[in-house]
Amino acid sequence: MATSLPESGAEASAMSTVDQAAIVLLSMGEEPAAAVLRCLEREDLLLVTQAMSAMSGIKVDAARGALQRFFDDYREQSGLHGASRTFLKNSLDLALGSSISSSVLTRIYGDAIRPKMARLQWASPRWVADRIAQEHVHMQAVFLAFLPPAMASEVIASLPEEGRDELIVRVAQLGHVEHRLLQEVEVLADACLQSLETQSATIEGVKHAADILNRLPGDKARMVEQLRERDATVAGQIERSMYDFFILSRQSEEVLLRILEVVPMDEWAIALKGGDSDVRRALMACMPQRQVKTFQDAIRRTGPVAARRVEEARATIMREVKALADAGTIEVQLYAEATVE
Repeated sequence: MATSLPESGAEASAMSTVDQAAIVLLSMGEEPAAAVLRCLEREDLLLVTQAMSAMSGIKVDAARGALQRFFDDYREQSGLHGASRTFLKNSLDLALGSSISSSVLTRIYGDAIRPKMARLQWASPRWVADRIAQEHVHMQAVFLAFLPPAMASEVIASLPEEGRDELIVRVAQLGHVEHRLLQEVEVLADACLQSLETQSATIEGVKHAADILNRLPGDKARMVEQLRERDATVAGQIERSMYDFFILSRQSEEVLLRILEVVPMDEWAIALKGGDSDVRRALMACMPQRQVKTFQDAIRRTGPVAARRVEEARATIMREVKALADAGTIEVQLYAEATVE
């Protein structure tokens, strides 16, 4: 759906800042707009590019109003521009020497590698982990310290479990980072970015095959058996992916009630620990109010549960679901069907 834009210059000032930014970027041309986009944080980039892609038939007055607002804001800034990084570096090199000037510039500008590290947040955490796995733990710690925390945690989770505690301690111990080490981290970041530009696409083959199989007409159980004859391991992986625990959130009330009859409440209490709230909501929506309270009490009583035990409980429930489906007792919706209004 195209973004609805105001038709007059006066109304243009009422546009969201994201829409105004989108108009300014669209007016710049590809290369200047790309230079600006490289400076944005991930969430801001997603917001503004989504707004850019949604715009259609921008009125002249709307564009003029957004651009006028931009230049008005620009003129409000001081006419005296601060020194560029190059100017300061050359001046400080002459005054203090290159090693000291680098340290001073690091304090002024933060560091030269942060924008490069921000670009790495678009890479797969597993891919980044593979690139730094052979580096010294101190180098890994500095590298991770420059990544956004959410990304850094996913990268650590993708590294071998042994040594994660030391790595986190090293990150916590970081304070002043020597210029030499910063240069090494920047070289590593450059290498990652260069590899990222030529990175091949990653496809979740098993999940994709399961989605295809779910949509094929005919006897799916027979198809799985045929796959098992060809490759039992792959067939098992596809079958598990077809009966993922989280498909329960899209089942009908009739199907969920039948599943609730055969699965003990204690098993549900474990399986829903840290689970998708959509599954919990779907289950409670089809329960009588009295049973909902019992259900919630059972979850609270269970307390903290090991992740392994949660996965075991989910697997047990899905085996029951598959058995009911194989017996023809229930009809399971294995994929999200497209809907129209």
